[in-house]
This record gives sequence, C-alpha cells and structure tokens, in this order.
Amino acid sequence: MSSLYQKSYFSRLPELSDLAPEQFKTFMAFNDSAVADGKLSHALKETIAVAVAHTTGCPYCIDLHVGNAKKAGVSKEQLSESIFVATALKAGSAIAHGVNALNTYDENQDEELYKAEYFNRIKEFADISGENFKAFIDFDQQSMKDGALTAKEKELVAIAVAHTTGCPYCIDVHTKGAKKQGVTKEELAESIFVATALKAGSAIAHSVNALNSYDEA
Repeated sequence: MSSLYQKSYFSRLPELSDLAPEQFKTFMAFNDSAVADGKLSHALKETIAVAVAHTTGCPYCIDLHVGNAKKAGVSKEQLSESIFVATALKAGSAIAHGVNALNTYDENQDEELYKAEYFNRIKEFADISGENFKAFIDFDQQSMKDGALTAKEKELVAIAVAHTTGCPYCIDVHTKGAKKQGVTKEELAESIFVATALKAGSAIAHSVNALNSYDEA
C-alpha cells in the first residue's frame, strides 16, 4: 500500500479482539473509563485527549477524539486552544531540556541529570538568544491565558501533555500552576489517566498499519 494512513484502515482495529482478546478487552475498558465523566467532565477529557493526540502525532486518534469532542459539545475555539497548549508544551519540553544542554556544554560534572534547580538556567537563554527566547515566552504565556478554555482547564491539558512528552521540568511547573488554579489532586489524576490512555491508544491504533504490513509481507 502506497498510502500508509487512511480512515478506512482504522476499521481493522476490532481484529485485535480475536488476535489478543483479553488484552484488547481490558485496554478498551480502561480507555472508556479514562474518558468517562468523573471529577472532570467527559467533554473536558475529550479536549485533553485531542491535545495529547496532537502530541503523539497519531492521525487516527486525532480523527476519533475530535469527533468525540464535537459530539460532547466542545467548540472549535476550545479545540483550537487545547491544540495551542499542546504546541506550547511540546515546544516547552524542548526548551526546558535546553538547561541540560547548557550543563553539558559548560562541562557540569554532576552525575544527576535532572535537578529542579537546573531549570533556573533557562533564563540564560534570554542573554544567549534573546529574541527567540522572548518570542517563545510570549507565545507560551498567551497559550495558557483564559480564553475559550479557562486557565484551570488549560493547566489540566498542560499536565496531560507534559506526561506525554515526559518532561520532568514541565510536570513540576504545570502541576504547581494547576494547584494555584484550584485543581484538585483527583482532577490531576484524571488528566494523567487521559494522557495514559491516549499514549497507549496511539500504539494500539497504529496496529492497523502493522496488520496491513503483515498481510502484504
């Protein structure tokens, strides 16, 4: 097949229920639970799912969860804002790890690669690459402001995306930011489970490509 992604390929997903029935059944039950109404609404969870799907870059997940979000009443404006939070966080993960690059360049001999205080070095980029740093900070701050989504909702999106990128600095910053916005530990946990389901879901969704490739080999 010359086309590796088509909507119709996703229809092969149920084949896994025959090939690995217990694993498929338990994953689907977890996935459904992760996006169900709880401390966070189903609509907000689908909004979070859309952001995470853009972070994993899974086209099947984007298609599925945008459709689910629209059915749940999420507006195009809310959807767009969640995508910009994902964009800021994915970019933020890169610039946050820049402090590790500074440590290595300066021949920091510390065996510990991640310390909370390393993140303080990010300010050095204002002197090293001022215009780029300012442009990023302006975008990052704008993406997190109240809009079609509240600042609290955006922090929940940010936490999920930070767990998807695996950036410890971002997790620390946005968990603290979420707490300041009134996010409870239960709401925090639910956003993380949406991220977990979507990151795993990206893997299982791509299994339809594996099925296609196996059948062609």
